[in-house]
Amino acid sequence: MVANWKSRFLLGGVAALGLAGMSVAQAPLTAQAAGQSPPALTRADLEAFLDGIVPYALERGDVAGAVVVVVKDGQVLLQKGYGYADVAAKTRVSPEDTLFRTGSVGKLFTWTAVMHLVEQHKIDLDRDVNDYLDFKIPPAFGKPITMRELMQHTAGFEDHAKHIFVDSTRYQLSVERFLKENIPPGIFPPGEVPAYSNYGATLAGYIVERISGEPYAQYVERHIFAPLGMDHSSLEQPLPTTLATHMSQGYDLGSGPPQTFELVNISPAGGAANTGADMGRFMLAHLNDGQLGEVRILEPATAELMHRQSFQATPPLPGFALGFYHEDRNGHEVIAHEGDTNFFHSNLELLLDEHVGFFIAVNSLGKDGAGGVIRNAVFNEFADRYFPAPPTGPEPTLGSAHRDGALLAGDYHLSRRMQTNLLDFVYLIGQTKIAQAADDTLTVAGTNTLGGATKRWREVAPFVWRDLDGHDRMAASVKDGVVTAVWFDETVPAFVLQRVPGARDKNWILPLLGVSLVTLLIAAVSWPVGAMLRRRYGSAFALTGSRAVSYRLVRICAIVDLVFVGGMLATITYIGSKTTALDGSNDWVLRLFQVVGAIGLVGILVGPWNVAEIWRDRSAGWWAKAGAIGLAVALIATSVLGWMVHLLTLSLNY
Repeated sequence: MVANWKSRFLLGGVAALGLAGMSVAQAPLTAQAAGQSPPALTRADLEAFLDGIVPYALERGDVAGAVVVVVKDGQVLLQKGYGYADVAAKTRVSPEDTLFRTGSVGKLFTWTAVMHLVEQHKIDLDRDVNDYLDFKIPPAFGKPITMRELMQHTAGFEDHAKHIFVDSTRYQLSVERFLKENIPPGIFPPGEVPAYSNYGATLAGYIVERISGEPYAQYVERHIFAPLGMDHSSLEQPLPTTLATHMSQGYDLGSGPPQTFELVNISPAGGAANTGADMGRFMLAHLNDGQLGEVRILEPATAELMHRQSFQATPPLPGFALGFYHEDRNGHEVIAHEGDTNFFHSNLELLLDEHVGFFIAVNSLGKDGAGGVIRNAVFNEFADRYFPAPPTGPEPTLGSAHRDGALLAGDYHLSRRMQTNLLDFVYLIGQTKIAQAADDTLTVAGTNTLGGATKRWREVAPFVWRDLDGHDRMAASVKDGVVTAVWFDETVPAFVLQRVPGARDKNWILPLLGVSLVTLLIAAVSWPVGAMLRRRYGSAFALTGSRAVSYRLVRICAIVDLVFVGGMLATITYIGSKTTALDGSNDWVLRLFQVVGAIGLVGILVGPWNVAEIWRDRSAGWWAKAGAIGLAVALIATSVLGWMVHLLTLSLNY
């Protein structure tokens, strides 16, 4: 779902290089001469533009197919399919008939349903959500969570991955069971920090179900899909037979085999399947304040409230409305949402002041994540072509650039993260560095141009930086001289970068863990090697009594710790590379290595005991004593760090 639990910063690389070529190839279509008016947004010009950019992008990114829908002034301007819904069968994408998984774009159905109940006074945006539930969300930081905070993704929940995607009905859970068995802890005070939460959106859908008395899917289909004529849309999983034959295949690579239909246990957060034409009707309704033709799904005041920006983490950059996020650009008010499953990627963008809607979906992950890059790049090209930024004067670098840049420099992690469970380590190694150059520009690891180069940022307003070679901005929120948040206006405002506290800094944790593991490995390998050498040369084992026992035990503990860390990291790497492996089927493997890690805790005592035994042995040399101390430190550090980064935990809730 929007940017699943993996970092959004993985969207660069080779795929971006390919799209840079796309942008250059289309320069005559998108570039505007100084003082020249942008081309009119007509069907003919738009179709020529899209025909020039989309097929090339799909081919270059190894993406099977896409659909694009543009609406304007209450009418569908253009809806068109590109490529294949089924490569082997040569079935072309049809905007009217081909269904795409829309991922987190489907959250907009949930939020629209919530607002439908808000205007009926059945849901209060500022009431404790526990009042609507048949179970309790534990309090965090002494503040209740409200529906408004769920809609703005400021409930403060830790991220959650387990059971979201499954590839078999065997692992399907009801929304009720998922919510009750997988309550994430609160890691921020409600209402303060954006931390995108699929759990929070699913919770909102469950509240819709409880308040309305209708199953969530039925409520959306009866109150949104049916009134708007969205006849080729569904939240059922698997799809009903009448629609299953129209479902696009999902691909890792367009040139590869199709993948299985993705089952999403958190349906209100992204379990929908829709055609492009149906999404066009949904856009038209929202652009017209909740009305399409003679049908109204929201009152104008409700729609306006839903669309209005209500939370900003890093002013002056755009923030969140109620469910939609703001993506204001080029002087235009834009609300949007994007969605990702493993293989489908989509964007819905509404330019409110221009009465224009843009929807794009692709059905492949693509080469190096090209699917996600394409859907963003095509809209960016569209917006800059038809709604370019007005001319601006020069922006001199501020005199405070050196001081403010130095304040920002350091290591950061995403607010959307896991920090109390065994996937904590994934986020720890993904920490991001902001560095200040000699010319006082800043670089942020992972923020790249389409050409793959690292962006450089120049301060143009107090704590606002501009991309040196573009128009994107970065901003920081600073309180009492401390940076509390950093983010970028070309990226979804659903999370921010936060300063990494010293106790969580990978710059000392990873080296210490690495040195400790190498030390344990040397000790583990030296044991059998020493035995083989003694056998070869006919030497006897020189140690006896407690000295011999401590020698053997400390090496057994080293082996146990190596198996623990290696096994946990290998398993986490596997489930991270295949999202459907987060279905719980690997829990027994994780539990096995957790038990091994618990056994390894003995090393905290055995290591110092071995040091004491060596120091009492007058025949032991300084090298042996130093080695024993290093081995004891490595055993203690491995267990302590394993506990700190939650590899060593009793929980299987992640």
